[in-house]
Amino acid sequence: MAGAAASFVGLHATDPATPYLTLWARSPGFSVDDLDTAMYRDRTVVKHLAMRRTLWMVNAEDLPLIQSAVSDRVADTEHRRLVADVQKAGVTDDGEAWFAAAAAAVLEHLTSHGPASARELREGLTELAGSHDTAPGKRWGGPTPLAPRVLTVLGARGDIVRGPNDGRWIASRPRWTTMADWLPTTPGPVSPELARAELVRRWLSAFGPATVADVKWWFGQTLTWARQALSEVDAVPVDLAGCSGYALPEDVEPGPAVGDVEPWCALLPALDVTTMGWLERDWYVGAHRDQVFDRNGNAGPTVWVDGRVVGAWRQDDTGRVELVLLEDVGRRAHRDLTSRAEQLTAWLDGVRVSPRFPSPACRPDARR
Repeated sequence: MAGAAASFVGLHATDPATPYLTLWARSPGFSVDDLDTAMYRDRTVVKHLAMRRTLWMVNAEDLPLIQSAVSDRVADTEHRRLVADVQKAGVTDDGEAWFAAAAAAVLEHLTSHGPASARELREGLTELAGSHDTAPGKRWGGPTPLAPRVLTVLGARGDIVRGPNDGRWIASRPRWTTMADWLPTTPGPVSPELARAELVRRWLSAFGPATVADVKWWFGQTLTWARQALSEVDAVPVDLAGCSGYALPEDVEPGPAVGDVEPWCALLPALDVTTMGWLERDWYVGAHRDQVFDRNGNAGPTVWVDGRVVGAWRQDDTGRVELVLLEDVGRRAHRDLTSRAEQLTAWLDGVRVSPRFPSPACRPDARR
């Protein structure tokens, strides 16, 4: 589990089921218990807020790299916004002091009493009291508790971490704990430059060749950051069907001819790390972009054949996996996909997964 997370830098975990389905798609014989054991007993993988302010499942040993290269920036941004909103809401005139007191209260409580849910912390600590209106005057606005945002900042800073989960594998009901208690032997800090180079090298090994825009977007950083990282790993310019891309030096040797690659198919979950692997997506999504991504670029469950998205998948009321194909894939691929859908149905064993971002193609009113 830890090796898989490290090879991709991280696995999307916004949807609690996504890491499980991501690993099922790639690891023969994978079971829910395999990942539960890695997360909650062995603690070799953890959930952490990182790239693009998104929740990821990462190798615990990589936390110093991810913290330095990405999460510190996320934490700083979230902290500044929270301090400003606390003052705007009239909770206090000194947002920095308010946050410092709230953070200290959370850390003291978790250190003294052990893991606690967000609700327990909010109801038990007066320092977390207060709310703000996220959209004054708008129908979708209204009072929003500030407590979850304090936990977001502390989590992004690496002070606290999602520990035991009170929900099933398809539900997220974490109990927060201090990082020091959950991972007492985490390696020490890494310089931002070394962390950036290592993570981009690893990412390019998994996702390259890629464009500068891909690197910038995936890591949620600036163009300057992305260009510097590519320089640090000695990335080699390559032509990507008319646009400029980059690959690692060891990856520029000619690979197997297309005809030498074994046919394959896959059913990937919503927000799968491959489907969400690049900003530039036309080369693997083609005309199906609007059928599998929402307007904000979030991918739903997808069906793949030989390196391209050819459809989506969903479950019926009984939990059976259904294919929603968007093009003719041929007899062989259709047979293989049907078999894969049956395997996933059996593996889920009646459990229904509700993706936060279902594929638009799976809506009842979808046009195909």
